[in-house]
Amino acid sequence: MVESSITAAARLAYAPGYLALGLAREAKRELMLLPREERRGLPARKLLVDCAMGLRHWRQVVLLARPITRTEPGYEAAWIALAYALRELNQISEAREVLLQALPHHQFTSGVLQYNLACYECLLGNVAEARRRLARASKLDGDWEKTARSDPDLKALFAAGGAAG
Repeated sequence: MVESSITAAARLAYAPGYLALGLAREAKRELMLLPREERRGLPARKLLVDCAMGLRHWRQVVLLARPITRTEPGYEAAWIALAYALRELNQISEAREVLLQALPHHQFTSGVLQYNLACYECLLGNVAEARRRLARASKLDGDWEKTARSDPDLKALFAAGGAAG
């Protein structure tokens, strides 16, 4: 077997570049070539979540992201990825619960967390709560209201009241 001259640090640097180009499979291949110790490290695990998201491997996202939310609760992307994967697996209540657990860490800074909670609440039939969450998301980032108007997850929100706010 020929030893690669590419360092672990280089592989960790290549992976985000591949991901930025939409090449999740190539990014994952780089990460899988890391020594096992490096692959178990937080930087590689975060990137592996991104790869699984890009590949739409929802069960893998759940398996990879859940431990990160436990050990690194300040890392917002793991919560969002975990909840989104659960939503894609049609586990809406579970996705909602994940984001409710993330709230103590990100409720005042994360528009995407509030927005996704609005989606999950709406899908669960909690239109008033969905409206409240969308208002919070929009307060953090005004673009969410525009995004919401074309989001099928929020269809009931606009059908119920004509407007979210």
